[in-house]
Amino acid sequence: MTRATHFYAIGLSYKKADATIRGHFSLDELSKATLLEQAKTNGIESIFIISTCNRTEIYGFSEHPYQLIKLLCDNTKGTLEEFQKVAYIHKGKNAISHLFRVGSGLDSQILGDFEIISQLKASARASKERSLLNAFTERLVNAVIQASKRIKNETEISSGATSVSFASVQYILNNVKDVSSKNILLFGTGKIGRNTCENLVKHTKNTHITLINRTKSKAIETAGKFNLVVKGLESLKDEISTSDILIVATGAQTPTIGKEQLAAEKALLILDLSIPRNVDQNVTEHANVSLIHLDDLSRVTDDTLERRKTFIPLAENIIEEVKHDFMEWLETRKFAPAINALKLKLLDLKNAELELHRKKFADFNEAQAELIGNNIIQKITNHFAHHLKNDDLSTDESIELIKKVFQLEFTEHV
Repeated sequence: MTRATHFYAIGLSYKKADATIRGHFSLDELSKATLLEQAKTNGIESIFIISTCNRTEIYGFSEHPYQLIKLLCDNTKGTLEEFQKVAYIHKGKNAISHLFRVGSGLDSQILGDFEIISQLKASARASKERSLLNAFTERLVNAVIQASKRIKNETEISSGATSVSFASVQYILNNVKDVSSKNILLFGTGKIGRNTCENLVKHTKNTHITLINRTKSKAIETAGKFNLVVKGLESLKDEISTSDILIVATGAQTPTIGKEQLAAEKALLILDLSIPRNVDQNVTEHANVSLIHLDDLSRVTDDTLERRKTFIPLAENIIEEVKHDFMEWLETRKFAPAINALKLKLLDLKNAELELHRKKFADFNEAQAELIGNNIIQKITNHFAHHLKNDDLSTDESIELIKKVFQLEFTEHV
Protein backbone atom coordinates (compact mmCIF):
# COMPACT_ATOMS: atom_id res chain seq x y z
CA MET A 1 0.00 0.00 0.00
CA THR A 2 3.04 2.27 0.06
CA ARG A 3 2.83 2.96 -3.67
CA ALA A 4 2.80 6.68 -4.48
CA THR A 5 -0.78 6.38 -5.77
CA HIS A 6 -1.86 5.84 -2.15
CA PHE A 7 -0.18 9.04 -0.93
CA TYR A 8 -2.70 11.74 -0.01
CA ALA A 9 -2.75 15.32 1.18
CA ILE A 10 -6.03 16.29 2.82
CA GLY A 11 -6.85 19.54 4.55
CA LEU A 12 -8.08 23.09 4.40
CA SER A 13 -6.49 26.52 4.23
CA TYR A 14 -7.14 30.25 4.30
CA LYS A 15 -8.13 30.10 0.60
CA LYS A 16 -11.61 28.69 1.27
CA ALA A 17 -11.88 28.37 5.06
CA ASP A 18 -12.29 31.47 7.20
CA ALA A 19 -10.63 31.86 10.61
CA THR A 20 -13.60 30.33 12.44
CA ILE A 21 -13.63 27.15 10.35
CA ARG A 22 -9.83 26.89 10.47
CA GLY A 23 -10.15 27.16 14.22
CA HIS A 24 -12.54 24.20 14.27
CA PHE A 25 -9.89 22.04 12.57
CA SER A 26 -6.88 23.39 14.45
CA LEU A 27 -4.68 20.82 16.20
CA ASP A 28 -2.65 21.61 19.31
CA GLU A 29 0.38 19.52 20.30
CA LEU A 30 -1.63 17.07 22.40
CA SER A 31 -4.19 16.53 19.62
CA LYS A 32 -1.40 15.97 17.08
CA ALA A 33 0.19 13.33 19.31
CA THR A 34 -3.17 11.59 19.83
CA LEU A 35 -3.89 11.63 16.09
CA LEU A 36 -0.51 10.06 15.31
CA GLU A 37 -1.03 7.30 17.87
CA GLN A 38 -4.48 6.57 16.45
CA ALA A 39 -3.01 6.43 12.94
CA LYS A 40 -0.45 3.89 14.10
CA THR A 41 -3.14 1.78 15.78
CA ASN A 42 -5.19 1.87 12.57
CA GLY A 43 -2.29 0.51 10.52
CA ILE A 44 -1.26 3.72 8.76
CA GLU A 45 2.46 3.36 8.20
CA SER A 46 3.46 6.91 7.28
CA ILE A 47 1.79 10.19 8.17
CA PHE A 48 2.64 13.75 9.21
CA ILE A 49 0.59 16.79 10.14
CA ILE A 50 0.82 20.52 9.43
CA SER A 51 -1.37 22.74 11.59
CA THR A 52 -0.72 26.49 11.46
CA CYS A 53 -2.75 29.67 11.57
CA ASN A 54 -3.20 29.39 7.78
CA ARG A 55 -3.91 25.69 7.28
CA THR A 56 -4.42 22.24 8.76
CA GLU A 57 -3.25 19.37 6.56
CA ILE A 58 -2.51 15.68 6.90
CA TYR A 59 -0.12 13.92 4.52
CA GLY A 60 0.01 10.15 4.54
CA PHE A 61 -0.58 6.76 2.98
CA SER A 62 -4.01 5.14 3.14
CA GLU A 63 -6.30 2.94 1.08
CA HIS A 64 -8.79 5.81 0.96
CA PRO A 65 -8.48 9.49 1.97
CA TYR A 66 -11.48 9.11 4.29
CA GLN A 67 -9.17 7.36 6.77
CA LEU A 68 -7.15 10.56 7.07
CA ILE A 69 -10.22 12.80 7.08
CA LYS A 70 -11.76 10.76 9.92
CA LEU A 71 -8.57 11.10 11.96
CA LEU A 72 -8.74 14.88 11.51
CA CYS A 73 -12.42 15.18 12.43
CA ASP A 74 -12.07 12.80 15.40
CA ASN A 75 -9.34 14.95 16.92
CA THR A 76 -10.75 18.43 16.28
CA LYS A 77 -14.04 20.28 16.63
CA GLY A 78 -14.48 20.15 12.86
CA THR A 79 -17.21 18.08 11.26
CA LEU A 80 -17.26 16.06 8.06
CA GLU A 81 -19.91 18.42 6.65
CA GLU A 82 -17.66 21.45 7.26
CA PHE A 83 -14.69 19.64 5.78
CA GLN A 84 -16.56 18.78 2.58
CA LYS A 85 -17.49 22.44 2.05
CA VAL A 86 -14.03 23.97 2.26
CA ALA A 87 -11.41 21.20 2.07
CA TYR A 88 -9.24 19.69 -0.63
CA ILE A 89 -7.89 16.22 -1.33
CA HIS A 90 -4.75 15.73 -3.41
CA LYS A 91 -3.50 12.30 -4.50
CA GLY A 92 -0.17 10.93 -5.71
CA LYS A 93 1.81 13.39 -7.81
CA ASN A 94 -0.68 16.18 -7.08
CA ALA A 95 -0.16 15.68 -3.33
CA ILE A 96 3.61 15.82 -3.86
CA SER A 97 3.31 19.05 -5.88
CA HIS A 98 1.04 20.59 -3.25
CA LEU A 99 3.55 19.95 -0.46
CA PHE A 100 6.33 21.57 -2.52
CA ARG A 101 4.25 24.74 -2.93
CA VAL A 102 3.27 24.83 0.72
CA GLY A 103 6.80 24.26 1.99
CA SER A 104 8.28 26.78 -0.45
CA GLY A 105 6.09 29.68 0.66
CA LEU A 106 4.19 29.90 -2.64
CA ASP A 107 0.92 28.78 -1.05
CA SER A 108 1.30 30.94 2.06
CA GLN A 109 -1.26 33.57 3.00
CA ILE A 110 1.56 36.10 2.75
CA LEU A 111 3.72 35.25 -0.26
CA GLY A 112 7.19 34.09 0.73
CA ASP A 113 6.34 33.31 4.36
CA PHE A 114 8.94 30.66 5.19
CA GLU A 115 7.88 30.05 8.80
CA ILE A 116 6.07 26.97 7.50
CA ILE A 117 9.33 25.12 6.87
CA SER A 118 10.29 24.94 10.55
CA GLN A 119 6.82 23.58 11.30
CA LEU A 120 7.25 20.98 8.57
CA LYS A 121 10.58 19.88 10.06
CA ALA A 122 9.05 19.59 13.54
CA SER A 123 6.10 17.62 12.15
CA ALA A 124 8.33 15.16 10.31
CA ARG A 125 10.46 14.75 13.45
CA ALA A 126 7.38 13.96 15.56
CA SER A 127 6.27 11.31 13.08
CA LYS A 128 9.73 9.79 12.79
CA GLU A 129 9.97 9.46 16.58
CA ARG A 130 6.85 7.29 16.40
CA SER A 131 8.14 5.27 13.41
CA LEU A 132 5.49 6.90 11.20
CA LEU A 133 7.79 8.27 8.51
CA ASN A 134 8.70 5.83 5.76
CA ALA A 135 11.50 6.27 3.21
CA PHE A 136 9.14 7.96 0.73
CA THR A 137 7.86 10.65 3.09
CA GLU A 138 11.25 11.30 4.67
CA ARG A 139 12.85 11.76 1.25
CA LEU A 140 9.94 13.98 0.13
CA VAL A 141 10.15 16.22 3.20
CA ASN A 142 13.91 16.60 2.72
CA ALA A 143 13.36 17.49 -0.94
CA VAL A 144 10.81 20.17 0.01
CA ILE A 145 13.25 21.58 2.59
CA GLN A 146 15.94 21.67 -0.11
CA ALA A 147 13.63 23.51 -2.53
CA SER A 148 12.62 25.98 0.15
CA LYS A 149 16.26 26.71 1.00
CA ARG A 150 17.17 27.25 -2.65
CA ILE A 151 14.20 29.58 -3.23
CA LYS A 152 15.15 31.61 -0.19
CA ASN A 153 18.80 31.86 -1.30
CA GLU A 154 18.38 32.16 -5.08
CA THR A 155 15.35 34.48 -5.32
CA GLU A 156 14.13 37.58 -3.54
CA ILE A 157 10.68 36.18 -2.91
CA SER A 158 11.35 36.49 0.83
CA SER A 159 13.29 39.76 0.75
CA GLY A 160 12.60 41.48 4.03
CA ALA A 161 10.25 39.73 6.41
CA THR A 162 7.09 38.26 4.95
CA SER A 163 5.10 36.68 7.71
CA VAL A 164 2.12 37.25 9.95
CA SER A 165 4.47 38.55 12.62
CA PHE A 166 5.95 41.13 10.26
CA ALA A 167 2.55 42.05 8.83
CA SER A 168 1.30 42.81 12.35
CA VAL A 169 4.19 45.19 12.98
CA GLN A 170 3.73 46.73 9.53
CA TYR A 171 0.07 47.34 10.36
CA ILE A 172 1.03 49.04 13.62
CA LEU A 173 3.58 51.26 11.87
CA ASN A 174 1.03 52.25 9.21
CA ASN A 175 -1.87 52.93 11.58
CA VAL A 176 -0.48 54.09 14.93
CA LYS A 177 1.08 57.54 15.28
CA ASP A 178 4.14 58.00 17.46
CA VAL A 179 4.37 54.24 17.97
CA SER A 180 7.71 54.41 19.79
CA SER A 181 5.99 56.04 22.79
CA LYS A 182 3.07 53.60 23.02
CA ASN A 183 2.73 50.87 25.64
CA ILE A 184 2.70 47.50 23.89
CA LEU A 185 1.70 44.23 25.54
CA LEU A 186 2.52 40.91 23.86
CA PHE A 187 0.52 38.00 25.27
CA GLY A 188 1.99 34.67 24.14
CA THR A 189 5.63 33.90 23.31
CA GLY A 190 5.37 30.87 21.05
CA LYS A 191 6.85 30.86 17.54
CA ILE A 192 4.68 33.70 16.20
CA GLY A 193 4.96 35.62 19.47
CA ARG A 194 8.76 35.46 19.47
CA ASN A 195 8.98 36.54 15.83
CA THR A 196 6.54 39.39 16.45
CA CYS A 197 8.58 40.49 19.45
CA GLU A 198 11.75 40.57 17.36
CA ASN A 199 10.03 42.61 14.63
CA LEU A 200 8.56 45.00 17.21
CA VAL A 201 11.95 45.75 18.71
CA LYS A 202 13.61 46.05 15.30
CA HIS A 203 11.07 48.25 13.53
CA THR A 204 9.24 50.32 16.17
CA LYS A 205 12.24 51.40 18.30
CA ASN A 206 9.84 50.99 21.23
CA THR A 207 11.20 50.31 24.73
CA HIS A 208 7.75 50.04 26.38
CA ILE A 209 7.08 46.41 25.49
CA THR A 210 5.83 43.95 28.10
CA LEU A 211 5.63 40.18 27.67
CA ILE A 212 3.21 37.78 29.36
CA ASN A 213 3.08 34.04 28.80
CA ARG A 214 1.29 31.22 30.61
CA THR A 215 4.71 29.69 31.23
CA LYS A 216 6.63 32.66 32.61
CA SER A 217 10.05 31.10 32.02
CA LYS A 218 9.43 31.13 28.26
CA ALA A 219 8.57 34.83 28.36
CA ILE A 220 11.73 35.52 30.39
CA GLU A 221 13.80 33.65 27.81
CA THR A 222 12.36 35.74 24.96
CA ALA A 223 12.59 39.01 26.91
CA GLY A 224 16.22 38.39 27.80
CA LYS A 225 17.28 38.69 24.18
CA PHE A 226 15.78 42.17 23.90
CA ASN A 227 15.92 43.50 27.49
CA LEU A 228 12.11 43.69 27.81
CA VAL A 229 9.77 43.58 30.82
CA VAL A 230 8.08 40.31 31.82
CA LYS A 231 4.98 40.07 33.99
CA GLY A 232 3.10 37.09 35.39
CA LEU A 233 -0.26 35.88 34.08
CA GLU A 234 -1.96 37.30 37.20
CA SER A 235 -0.99 40.80 36.00
CA LEU A 236 -2.71 40.42 32.61
CA LYS A 237 -5.74 42.60 33.33
CA ASP A 238 -3.68 45.36 34.94
CA GLU A 239 -1.22 45.39 32.06
CA ILE A 240 -4.03 45.55 29.49
CA SER A 241 -5.46 48.58 31.29
CA THR A 242 -2.23 50.54 30.73
CA SER A 243 -1.55 49.31 27.19
CA ASP A 244 -2.22 51.10 23.92
CA ILE A 245 -1.59 48.01 21.79
CA LEU A 246 -2.30 44.39 22.73
CA ILE A 247 -0.92 41.58 20.55
CA VAL A 248 -2.35 38.14 21.30
CA ALA A 249 -0.49 35.05 20.07
CA THR A 250 -1.44 32.49 22.69
CA GLY A 251 -2.44 29.53 20.52
CA ALA A 252 -5.19 28.37 22.90
CA GLN A 253 -8.24 26.43 21.73
CA THR A 254 -10.65 28.96 23.29
CA PRO A 255 -10.48 32.78 23.64
CA THR A 256 -8.01 34.05 26.21
CA ILE A 257 -9.12 37.68 25.97
CA GLY A 258 -12.69 38.98 26.40
CA LYS A 259 -14.43 42.30 27.07
CA GLU A 260 -14.42 41.72 30.84
CA GLN A 261 -10.62 42.08 30.87
CA LEU A 262 -10.65 45.50 29.19
CA ALA A 263 -11.02 48.96 30.66
CA ALA A 264 -14.30 50.42 29.43
CA GLU A 265 -13.04 53.84 28.35
CA LYS A 266 -9.46 52.99 27.33
CA ALA A 267 -8.55 53.19 23.64
CA LEU A 268 -6.92 49.93 22.64
CA LEU A 269 -5.75 48.32 19.40
CA ILE A 270 -5.86 44.50 19.61
CA LEU A 271 -4.12 42.27 17.07
CA ASP A 272 -5.15 38.61 17.27
CA LEU A 273 -2.51 36.41 15.61
CA SER A 274 -4.10 33.14 16.72
CA ILE A 275 -6.00 30.24 15.16
CA PRO A 276 -8.50 29.51 16.57
CA ARG A 277 -9.30 33.13 17.44
CA ASN A 278 -7.99 33.88 20.94
CA VAL A 279 -9.77 37.23 21.26
CA ASP A 280 -13.54 37.15 21.74
CA GLN A 281 -15.43 39.32 19.28
CA ASN A 282 -17.26 40.86 22.25
CA VAL A 283 -14.25 43.14 22.92
CA THR A 284 -15.59 45.37 20.15
CA GLU A 285 -18.57 46.21 22.38
CA HIS A 286 -16.16 48.71 23.91
CA ALA A 287 -16.37 51.70 21.60
CA ASN A 288 -12.66 52.53 21.81
CA VAL A 289 -11.41 49.05 21.01
CA SER A 290 -10.20 48.09 17.51
CA LEU A 291 -9.77 44.38 16.78
CA ILE A 292 -7.64 43.16 13.88
CA HIS A 293 -7.28 39.45 13.09
CA LEU A 294 -4.44 37.81 11.18
CA ASP A 295 -6.73 37.31 8.17
CA ASP A 296 -7.05 41.10 7.99
CA LEU A 297 -3.29 41.50 8.31
CA SER A 298 -2.57 39.10 5.48
CA ARG A 299 -4.50 41.34 3.11
CA VAL A 300 -2.08 44.15 3.76
CA THR A 301 -0.09 44.55 0.53
CA ASP A 302 2.71 46.92 -0.35
CA ASP A 303 5.19 47.49 -3.16
CA THR A 304 7.57 44.95 -1.66
CA LEU A 305 4.99 42.17 -1.83
CA GLU A 306 4.13 43.11 -5.40
CA ARG A 307 7.81 42.91 -6.27
CA ARG A 308 8.07 39.46 -4.71
CA LYS A 309 5.43 38.19 -7.12
CA THR A 310 7.86 38.72 -9.99
CA PHE A 311 10.06 35.94 -8.54
CA ILE A 312 7.29 33.32 -8.59
CA PRO A 313 8.33 31.85 -11.99
CA LEU A 314 11.94 31.43 -10.80
CA ALA A 315 10.73 29.79 -7.59
CA GLU A 316 8.51 27.45 -9.59
CA ASN A 317 11.48 26.46 -11.79
CA ILE A 318 13.48 25.55 -8.69
CA ILE A 319 10.59 23.46 -7.39
CA GLU A 320 10.39 21.60 -10.72
CA GLU A 321 14.12 20.85 -10.65
CA VAL A 322 14.06 19.43 -7.11
CA LYS A 323 10.78 17.63 -7.72
CA HIS A 324 12.22 16.05 -10.89
CA ASP A 325 15.12 14.63 -8.86
CA PHE A 326 12.66 13.25 -6.30
CA MET A 327 10.48 11.63 -8.98
CA GLU A 328 13.57 10.06 -10.59
CA TRP A 329 14.53 8.59 -7.22
CA LEU A 330 10.96 7.34 -6.86
CA GLU A 331 11.09 5.57 -10.23
CA THR A 332 14.43 3.97 -9.33
CA ARG A 333 13.06 2.85 -5.98
CA LYS A 334 10.03 1.47 -7.75
CA PHE A 335 12.00 -1.11 -9.71
CA ALA A 336 14.57 -1.92 -6.97
CA PRO A 337 12.52 -4.91 -5.63
CA ALA A 338 12.35 -6.39 -9.17
CA ILE A 339 16.12 -6.08 -9.65
CA ASN A 340 16.80 -7.56 -6.19
CA ALA A 341 14.44 -10.47 -6.88
CA LEU A 342 16.08 -11.05 -10.28
CA LYS A 343 19.51 -11.06 -8.66
CA LEU A 344 18.41 -13.64 -6.08
CA LYS A 345 16.91 -15.80 -8.85
CA LEU A 346 20.15 -15.69 -10.84
CA LEU A 347 22.17 -16.48 -7.71
CA ASP A 348 20.02 -19.57 -7.15
CA LEU A 349 20.63 -20.67 -10.77
CA LYS A 350 24.35 -20.04 -10.40
CA ASN A 351 24.59 -21.99 -7.14
CA ALA A 352 22.68 -24.93 -8.61
CA GLU A 353 24.96 -24.98 -11.66
CA LEU A 354 28.12 -24.80 -9.51
CA GLU A 355 26.91 -27.67 -7.33
CA LEU A 356 26.39 -29.76 -10.47
CA HIS A 357 29.92 -29.03 -11.72
CA ARG A 358 31.50 -29.76 -8.32
CA LYS A 359 30.18 -33.30 -8.55
CA LYS A 360 31.28 -33.73 -12.18
CA PHE A 361 34.86 -32.42 -12.01
CA ALA A 362 37.44 -33.35 -9.38
CA ASP A 363 39.68 -30.39 -10.29
CA PHE A 364 36.79 -27.90 -10.30
CA ASN A 365 38.09 -24.34 -9.64
CA GLU A 366 35.56 -23.07 -7.05
CA ALA A 367 36.98 -19.53 -6.68
CA GLN A 368 37.22 -18.85 -10.41
CA ALA A 369 33.72 -20.19 -11.07
CA GLU A 370 32.29 -17.99 -8.28
CA LEU A 371 34.00 -14.93 -9.69
CA ILE A 372 32.83 -15.53 -13.25
CA GLY A 373 29.28 -16.38 -12.11
CA ASN A 374 28.97 -13.24 -9.95
CA ASN A 375 30.32 -11.04 -12.74
CA ILE A 376 27.77 -12.42 -15.18
CA ILE A 377 24.93 -11.87 -12.66
CA GLN A 378 26.05 -8.28 -12.09
CA LYS A 379 26.16 -7.57 -15.83
CA ILE A 380 22.67 -9.04 -16.34
CA THR A 381 21.10 -7.12 -13.44
CA ASN A 382 22.83 -3.89 -14.56
CA HIS A 383 21.44 -4.45 -18.05
CA PHE A 384 17.90 -4.84 -16.72
CA ALA A 385 18.28 -1.82 -14.42
CA HIS A 386 19.37 0.28 -17.41
CA HIS A 387 16.42 -1.06 -19.40
CA LEU A 388 13.94 -0.12 -16.65
CA LYS A 389 15.35 3.39 -16.43
CA ASN A 390 15.32 4.12 -20.15
CA ASP A 391 12.73 1.87 -21.79
CA ASP A 392 9.87 3.51 -23.68
CA LEU A 393 7.49 1.13 -21.97
CA SER A 394 6.17 2.21 -18.58
CA THR A 395 8.12 0.97 -15.57
CA ASP A 396 5.07 -1.02 -14.41
CA GLU A 397 4.83 -2.88 -17.74
CA SER A 398 8.55 -3.67 -17.73
CA ILE A 399 8.44 -4.96 -14.17
CA GLU A 400 5.49 -7.21 -15.01
CA LEU A 401 7.39 -8.62 -18.00
CA ILE A 402 10.47 -9.43 -15.91
CA LYS A 403 8.31 -11.04 -13.23
CA LYS A 404 6.64 -13.23 -15.85
CA VAL A 405 9.80 -14.28 -17.70
CA PHE A 406 11.81 -15.13 -14.59
CA GLN A 407 8.83 -16.25 -12.45
CA LEU A 408 9.72 -13.76 -9.71
CA GLU A 409 7.81 -13.09 -6.52
CA PHE A 410 8.42 -9.94 -4.52
CA THR A 411 6.63 -7.14 -2.69
CA GLU A 412 6.62 -3.80 -4.46
CA HIS A 413 7.09 -0.52 -2.62
CA VAL A 414 7.48 3.12 -3.47
